[in-house]
Amino acid sequence: MTDPKNPFEAMMKAGQDWAKALNPALESFTPKGFEQMWPTMPAEVMETFLGKTFNPEGLDAKTRLLLTLMGLTIMGAQAESQLRLTVRHAIQAGATKQEIAETIASAAMFGGVPAMTKAMELANEAMGQDKDEEQ
Repeated sequence: MTDPKNPFEAMMKAGQDWAKALNPALESFTPKGFEQMWPTMPAEVMETFLGKTFNPEGLDAKTRLLLTLMGLTIMGAQAESQLRLTVRHAIQAGATKQEIAETIASAAMFGGVPAMTKAMELANEAMGQDKDEEQ
C-alpha cells in the first residue's frame, strides 16, 4: 500500500467528500453549528414528555434533566453537544445556574475532577449562549 494515509483518515476524507457532493454547505459543518439549529423545548413540552403528565407521582422535567446532566458528567463529559443542550433544556425547565453547578460538582465524586471541570466549562458555555440570545 503506497498511500501514506491511514484507513481512518481515508474514511474521514471519503465522508467529507460525500457530504460536500451532497450539499456544498456541509463542507464547513461543525457539531456546534448543528447544535445551534436544535431549538430548546418549551418548559410545557418538556413537562409533558419528561415530567409528571403521564406519571403524576414521578419526577418532574427539571429533575430528570439534572439527573441526565449528572450522568453525562460522570461519563466524562465526552458528549459535549448533548451536555450543552441538556443545560439549555434544564434552564428552560426551571433549573437555576446554582442547581446546574451543584449537580455537576456532585458528579465529581463519581466521575472525577477532570470530568467535572470539563462539564463546568461546557455548562458555562451553554449558559453564556443563553445570555447572548436574550440580548
